[in-house]
Amino acid sequence: MKVLHVITGLHAGGAEQQLRLLLRHLDAAAEVATLTNPGAVARAIQAEGTVVHDVGMRSNTDVRALPRLVSIMRSGRYDIVHTHLYRAGVHGRVAARLAGVRHLVSTEHSLGARFIEGRRISAGVRALYLASERLGEATIAVSATVARRLVAWGVPGRRIHMIPNGIDSRELQFDPVRRARLRAELGIPADRFVVGSVGRLVQGKGVDLVLHAIRDRPGVSTLIVGGGPELPALTATASRLGVDARFTGEASHVSGLLSTMDLLVAPSTEETFGMAVVEGLAAGLPVVYATCPALDELPAAAAPGARRVPPEIPALRSAVLAAIAAGQRRLPPPPALDHYDITRLAGRVTKLYRRLLGRVDQTFVSNDLRSNDGRFQDD
Repeated sequence: MKVLHVITGLHAGGAEQQLRLLLRHLDAAAEVATLTNPGAVARAIQAEGTVVHDVGMRSNTDVRALPRLVSIMRSGRYDIVHTHLYRAGVHGRVAARLAGVRHLVSTEHSLGARFIEGRRISAGVRALYLASERLGEATIAVSATVARRLVAWGVPGRRIHMIPNGIDSRELQFDPVRRARLRAELGIPADRFVVGSVGRLVQGKGVDLVLHAIRDRPGVSTLIVGGGPELPALTATASRLGVDARFTGEASHVSGLLSTMDLLVAPSTEETFGMAVVEGLAAGLPVVYATCPALDELPAAAAPGARRVPPEIPALRSAVLAAIAAGQRRLPPPPALDHYDITRLAGRVTKLYRRLLGRVDQTFVSNDLRSNDGRFQDD
């Protein structure tokens, strides 16, 4: 079984890191095609032995990108094309049909209430999404929140498979040696309380709220992990507020940086899963967050180290100051996070591939999407 994963870009974002992790655990020969921006995650994937094809797409209207992608698919003789993110879904599904690939799967990572893959949802965006989605056989939703949005958009439930994102708990566990080394490299004293943020630096993630939450707090630093267009504005905000902020840019070693922190703050309200929150809890961090569909789908009180607050400066600041007052501490990772074990979830993706390949020329019907009091269940 040979699979080509097509993704919009491979900078250090949540969907990109999830693909990297998935590739380690899938029971399939795999290659990757990135439409644009083969960044830090592309280099990490290549270092782990997976071929990465750079399509070299320069803009959404770059007409040369589609034939390049078709050529990659024809020469690779793939059994399945698996797309990730909006632009890759549109271009990848069309290219797969032109290349004669018979089986198409897509993972929907980024369908928010107002945005998809960082762009505001319009009637045109929605129409193009639905038209291209019909070219595939199955769409994986990374959370029940995303599954419900897909159904509301008009994607038939029989085509939707709710397979959450996954984590490698062993990789994320707290490491005091890495903490000491990375703090020394970043120039952060061992006794300094560090408030962390992880994610793309784009509007809507609320990273500026993290800076406001620790203003006028001497002896406290913030570690902002991620790159993006908001970096200059955030740097200026940190300077204006007098906050000791360290910006790492794109980083492929997030697990080590989590060990460096004492608190993770995630103020974003446009989340389809909430990977940073889940990873922070797995690393033993107390977490303050605004939205996390992954936690919504666990039993109540399954993550006692997580505190949900409104995405407003007063509430966020109050929660952050309370965590600072509690001091540097590590919490036991919640056992409920085993629900998001990457080995088990990658096995479900592999199972989906095999079911598709075993039903050539038949319409694939999913019974993975079932509801119980408004919740979608796993297999």
